[in-house]
Amino acid sequence: MRIFVLLAVVVAVLIGIPRDAAAYIGPGAGLSVIGTVVSVIGAIFLALVGFVWYPIKRLLMKMKRPQKTQGEAKTA
Repeated sequence: MRIFVLLAVVVAVLIGIPRDAAAYIGPGAGLSVIGTVVSVIGAIFLALVGFVWYPIKRLLMKMKRPQKTQGEAKTA
């Protein structure tokens, strides 16, 4: 039984080893891939910055505004 499992693992590894590919990526396709990768990375970065920056911005604005007292709030 162990020999069959070992043989199955060896066959799976040998099947998974890549061989040389006779392929050509033209300049248009290559630039498209590069542009897509840069765009996705930029979108993720901007989403993270926006997700972190917005709460910090609200906190800073809240700290900057003078707090109204109870008497001022009623007369205003």
